[in-house]
Amino acid sequence: MKQQNLPLRLFTSALALSAISLGLLSGPARTISSTQKPSQQAQQNGIYTDAQAARGQAVYDKKCASCHGLRLEGSSASALSGGKFADRWTRGDKSVDDLYYITRTQMPFGAGNTLSKQQYIDTVAYMLKANGYKAGARELPADPALLKQIKIEPQGSLKEGVIQTPTEGEANASASSNNASGNAGGAPDPSSKGPSQQELNSAPSNAADWLMSNHDYTGQRYVDLKEINRLNAASLRPACLYQAGDTKPFHNNPVVYRGVMYITTTYSTVAIDATNCRVRWRHDWRRKSVEIHPPNRGAAIKDGRVVRATTDGYLFALDIETGKLLWERKVVATEKNEGSFNMAPMIFENLVLLGLGISEQGVKGWIGAFRLETGEPVWRFNTVPDDGEPGAETWGNSDVRKRGGGAVWAPLSLDPQAGLVYVPVANPAPDFLADARPGTNLYTNSLVVLDARTGKLQWHYQATPSDSHDWDLTQVSPLFTATVGGKARKLVALAGKDGMLRVLDRETKEHLYATPVTTRSNADEPLTVKGVHTCPGVLGGVLWNGPAYNPNTNMLYTPAVDWCGRFIKASEDRFIPGQLYMGGMYVDDPIDKSRGWLTAVDASTGKVAWQYESSRPMVAAVATTSAGLIFTGEMTGDFLTLEARTGKVLYRFNTGGPMNGGVLTYAVNGKQYVAATSGSASGFWRAAPGSSTVVIFSLPEPARSRARK
Repeated sequence: MKQQNLPLRLFTSALALSAISLGLLSGPARTISSTQKPSQQAQQNGIYTDAQAARGQAVYDKKCASCHGLRLEGSSASALSGGKFADRWTRGDKSVDDLYYITRTQMPFGAGNTLSKQQYIDTVAYMLKANGYKAGARELPADPALLKQIKIEPQGSLKEGVIQTPTEGEANASASSNNASGNAGGAPDPSSKGPSQQELNSAPSNAADWLMSNHDYTGQRYVDLKEINRLNAASLRPACLYQAGDTKPFHNNPVVYRGVMYITTTYSTVAIDATNCRVRWRHDWRRKSVEIHPPNRGAAIKDGRVVRATTDGYLFALDIETGKLLWERKVVATEKNEGSFNMAPMIFENLVLLGLGISEQGVKGWIGAFRLETGEPVWRFNTVPDDGEPGAETWGNSDVRKRGGGAVWAPLSLDPQAGLVYVPVANPAPDFLADARPGTNLYTNSLVVLDARTGKLQWHYQATPSDSHDWDLTQVSPLFTATVGGKARKLVALAGKDGMLRVLDRETKEHLYATPVTTRSNADEPLTVKGVHTCPGVLGGVLWNGPAYNPNTNMLYTPAVDWCGRFIKASEDRFIPGQLYMGGMYVDDPIDKSRGWLTAVDASTGKVAWQYESSRPMVAAVATTSAGLIFTGEMTGDFLTLEARTGKVLYRFNTGGPMNGGVLTYAVNGKQYVAATSGSASGFWRAAPGSSTVVIFSLPEPARSRARK
């Protein structure tokens, strides 16, 4: 999506958002391949000149290197050379014009088509050279008709470096063959049994542990802890710090059980002591297929297992005590553009609930359940319906429906007594070209409520029908009870990238109120090919961390991004498998025009009680306690403690990197701790890079003694 500062955005695009593309190509016609023989006159003569590639390198060095690396090796954004680069473009179905089109229309993210055609094609020439293509006597022209004839294959050693992905059966057989003993499903039993279903059901009242990415099934992110309070919060000090050795975007919401914290990065799963940061065990995943969007938002724990998914399409379980692999399952073929995974799973009874990302890839979304013991699929609900399923009639173009988005990448919530799971479904695709998909496009941008045991639809609410702004519904929590009109009502909060906080009655389905938590303008204005300036922008509103609820203040606390821009719809619907399927372009306002909000809203009425304004977008998680405190963080790297009733800042500490992940509080042996995550943000935020870090805070002993008194 975006980049460090305005001139540094050439290839930051959705490589960060959807971990896209840019690589190599293959096919007939004027084929470029050093492995092919005579008929490849174009290959032998070269398709660009050294001078052109040198110009492209100058553009790259100035606008791209800070994110993609000095040698295109990848940094906060994806690699533009080597095997990872090649993986995305070597399936025989893409041309140089596809590469040029994506480069020209989507990059820099937030400023597509802002460079000259010559600069774009020169940069493509530099990428080809960096990947082993020969220079010649003629420059590569910015001529789509000619570029369409050129198909590309990997050069030299890259051909051997392209990932050979196993089939699902091979992947599962491999996982089972590594297990000498186990249950009837082929996976070994874990070495311990907790947390149990009873513990998960009781998580809202458990002040010692933080058992799910959003604390508990309700997602209230509220903990009954009072040792840290308004009087001593300023005395907080770091107790320890853990760095995972990773500089990819760090969105993780850790979980804590019996004094051990479980952390995930793109590749690693780590168990550390939640009081002193000492490592208990570490498991490093080795990628087996094409990687998509790198952030991983967390793991789920139950019955002695730590379960997580990967950006290359796998789901696996580790022993909670040792980190040993118990089973793995290839769920989707990322090399076939079937999607990938970023969200933290949720476990209910013996089911692992997991949704597919990412809409912008042109996937057809779903959420499914898998056996906790083996990873075996149990049920699947299509968030974009198949032919004949309810909701299919809301898509006027059945071909586009097959790639219509509807990803699920943000937290779930669940009512364990009713057995209902609440699912936030993301935007339709193509993002900006609603003309290509006439209708309301169910179940995109919807709250979908399913029977957690069977996957059967119970009810739904669509927040943004026929979306043309990439305004995912990202949050369907907390679930809470509040008094409205003198009557206690069971409610659910919804929030998303449209910048609205909505509250619905879970029993009557009544829409109670909608409160803006960021700037909104021209929200209902139809898009044009010339563009419409709109707030929020593509990266506005509420993202992967959502509202927290404090029952003592009866307030919802919502972090949000205030950043606007110009939406431009495309004149044609063009889909390139594996690349961003946007249906237009987005030009964001300058980064210094962006800011963030933490908004406190009366949960019964929707009235704003107070707002905290940040100089940068706010995407970090929020936690709140019975002591009347809020813990959160800023893109500046500052960890914050605020008064819940007033928003007054009581404590501030810079963690050394942008805060865009989890913030949580828990207790070990009666002592309260607060953990804050910081690390690199995706390149489109233009934030300084950082190492994936967990900082654990506590009160020094003198302050604890005073708190006990």
